[in-house]
This record gives sequence, structure tokens and C-alpha cells, in this order.
Amino acid sequence: MMRSVESQQALELSMSRNFYILAATCGLFALLSAGMALVPSSFQPGLPANGSLWRTVSLLLLLAALVCGLIGIMSNLFEQVDRRSEEARKSARQRRRGSR
Repeated sequence: MMRSVESQQALELSMSRNFYILAATCGLFALLSAGMALVPSSFQPGLPANGSLWRTVSLLLLLAALVCGLIGIMSNLFEQVDRRSEEARKSARQRRRGSR
């Protein structure tokens, strides 16, 4: 029983960590595409040379990074609340058993 709770908590912790990694990756690609908007088209053979396209992609990736970061923060907070309520429930159960 205890193992399943620990493995479930480890799985939930890794889920918020995955959102943080996804947010960092989207942020990195947003910075990369923002840099591509500043590079002259002669340095980009075969790539879209339209600067507004790179800026749009950069803004969309930045928005995705912010949303993923928010989801990671919220899932981490909900996991913490769930963990604390579980601990409070267990301690209340132990107090009831100890008073008998």
C-alpha cells in the first residue's frame, strides 16, 4: 500500500517536472526564433526570410512556454495540497486509533 502511494507521488512529481521541461524547451525555441528574426536573410539560405514570420513563431512559442509553466506550477500546487490533506487524514486516523 505504501509503495503504491510513493510511486504515485513520484509519478505526479515527474508530471509537473515534465511541464517545466516543456516550458523551458518552448522558451529556448522562442529565443532562437526571435534571434532568427534579427538575422539578415543572406545568412539564412533556404529558410523563410520573412522577419514577421519568425516574430510570430517566437510569440506563439513564448505563449506556449508561459502556459506550460503555469500548468506545471498549478499541478505542483495541487499535488502539494493533495499530499498535505493525505497526511492530515492519516494523522487524524492515528489519533482516533490512539484514543481508543
